[in-house]
Amino acid sequence: MEKLEKPLEAWREQLSDEQFQVCRLGATERPFTGKYNDTKVAGIYHCACCNEPLFDSDAKFSSGCGWPSYFQPVSDHAIASVDDFSHGMHRIEVKCARCDAHLGHVFPDGPAPTGLRYCINSASLDLQPRDA
Repeated sequence: MEKLEKPLEAWREQLSDEQFQVCRLGATERPFTGKYNDTKVAGIYHCACCNEPLFDSDAKFSSGCGWPSYFQPVSDHAIASVDDFSHGMHRIEVKCARCDAHLGHVFPDGPAPTGLRYCINSASLDLQPRDA
């Protein structure tokens, strides 16, 4: 996959303020406020920054954590993982592999078949519904 790199100012012009804060500066939206937390629309969730496909709605589940949750990305190459030691704890941050947008974190408490919970900010996603 070819990396997409832009200066921060170019991202600031392209994204909403919330998307910029989350995707480029690593902020987190407040729980239960994201537009995709309760969405049940079938489709593919793309990166809000570069439009790379990230998650399929078939992998979405209700975790009750306040953010959209998925048990796997669309492919092993869609997501990059980074150790995150912020806030006095160790977590695994997940980013878009193409543009390095901050998406959220992955935790080992999800459902079968992977046992993973990708806890993702709605601001970092763009749902493209499947045609009926």
